[in-house]
Amino acid sequence: MFRTFLGPAQVAAHMRGQVSAAELARAANKHATSEKIAKASTTVINAFNQLDITSMWGDGKTVAADGSQVETWENNLLAESHVRYGGYGGLAYRHISNTYVALFSHFIPCGVWEAVYIIEGLLKNASEIQPDTIHADTQGQSLPVFGLAALLGFDLLPRIRNWHDLIFYRPDPEVRYQHIDSLFGEETIDWRLIETHWTDLLRTAISIRENRISSVTLLRRLGNHSRKNRLYRAFRELGRAVRTITLLRYLSDPDLREQITQITNRNESFHNFADWLMFGGKLIGHNDPDYHEKIIKFNELLANCVIYSTACDITDSANAIAAEGRPVDPDDLATISPYITHVIRRFGNWILNLNPPVAEPTTRLDLESRVLFAP
Repeated sequence: MFRTFLGPAQVAAHMRGQVSAAELARAANKHATSEKIAKASTTVINAFNQLDITSMWGDGKTVAADGSQVETWENNLLAESHVRYGGYGGLAYRHISNTYVALFSHFIPCGVWEAVYIIEGLLKNASEIQPDTIHADTQGQSLPVFGLAALLGFDLLPRIRNWHDLIFYRPDPEVRYQHIDSLFGEETIDWRLIETHWTDLLRTAISIRENRISSVTLLRRLGNHSRKNRLYRAFRELGRAVRTITLLRYLSDPDLREQITQITNRNESFHNFADWLMFGGKLIGHNDPDYHEKIIKFNELLANCVIYSTACDITDSANAIAAEGRPVDPDDLATISPYITHVIRRFGNWILNLNPPVAEPTTRLDLESRVLFAP
């Protein structure tokens, strides 16, 4: 019921008496915690990763991070209005693998810089799919994030809007280039500052990796208002070097640009797919932040279950074609997305009760109760 916004009464009606609304509500309130939902999603991800068709979609080494707005009540701690998204609510911030499955989801305010949360999703991903390359849009990057991602072993390759307005930093004031010198400004990287604070940078990265400090907490403190902070300046300087190299890679490698566009588009497709599964409504009618988090993680779990089921169906169909002696081209299978919706009956099968009660119904509710739904 959390997954689709139907509510316990409607879910119980669609299950034809197999469970009551009270039992569903009790289980959801007492036993469905964010941690348990995340573990359930990890189980589904690992099972999905064992399918042969998964390797045709991607190697699991690349992930894209992006947020999608979810409307909520106005009177709560996380919801806010933002000109970028319109409406009132928060963001379902998701990390989507290049194999189409969601690795981590988190509910965040829509007014924050999304890059603050980009590392957290990678570190909290407990599945067998462990990416080392992450794509995002302009909101998914900043100079300190570039530096921190490099120290943690992640290759941050975002699709940055208006990249030509960014500064390309020279490694030394005397360095000049034959063909690309016009890209660079006169600003240089302060290598001495990085060397001076290198131990502090490594200590910080290890603390985050060992879960001694949250990457979200650190990156919030290393905002633009922290310009006098020595650790911020060191991360910023390291980020300048990493981002300059990343921009040069982006300009010189057409395959990399195509990969970034492809994976970020899959992220957008997952948002649409997950929203389609919320067919019971689009508004989170609750003010509890824990409830918001559960809704987003439940939605991820449902989407991953549907993706896994669809991948199994595609595999069975391919095996049936091969059993008939016809060739199955892996390149053709790679073009099929598991975000298929037209074969899914969200409300289940409609079953007509041909033996209605003898007493004539007197209310509209009695009339509607004659039609039962099956999952």
